[in-house]
Amino acid sequence: MNIEIRKLTPDLAEEYFDFFENRAFTDNSPYRCYCQPYQMSKDQVKSALEYASANGLDGGQISRKCAEQQIDSNVLRGYLAFVDGVAIGWCNANDRANYPADPHEDVPFHAPAEKREKAVVCFEIAPEYRGMGVATALLQQVITDAKGEGYIAVVGFPVMRDERYEWDLHGPMRLYEKSGFIKVAEQDGKGVMRKALSTASTL
Repeated sequence: MNIEIRKLTPDLAEEYFDFFENRAFTDNSPYRCYCQPYQMSKDQVKSALEYASANGLDGGQISRKCAEQQIDSNVLRGYLAFVDGVAIGWCNANDRANYPADPHEDVPFHAPAEKREKAVVCFEIAPEYRGMGVATALLQQVITDAKGEGYIAVVGFPVMRDERYEWDLHGPMRLYEKSGFIKVAEQDGKGVMRKALSTASTL
């Protein structure tokens, strides 16, 4: 299977929404979103809900509208995985400083820009492609690009579990371990996995 990884840009918005609306949640997944909440502060979510109420939009419609705005403004960043020209996987990856310091969801993704760390915060793989190396390919692309962009580390936040969980949206521990990440902390049931990068600016 030939997996092609592409960085999300506004030009790929159609493919992004096609994936989330037609392939991402076809297995009774407990999640239904466009990966937009992680980029939203508490105030932004409040404003979005007020806008939805005033304009008669349901939860899915306002979520999509927020994601559209985030993609257009380069706030939502990450990578799509393609097989035969069809998007079958997604990874949300961004500079830690670009996640809100006052997030809607209680997550430890934000860090000051001077830390020069990129965060990997979410994976979504079409059910029929799970266990086939798609998440690994996405993570490897994040690492490669982060190194080229001068980051000193990539950080992930898997939930600490003893058993396999089908909908591990943050990625399982083993995904990070096999890519050379080391657990450096544990916060609120999540492991903080870090991979140090060797870049020209740090040699």
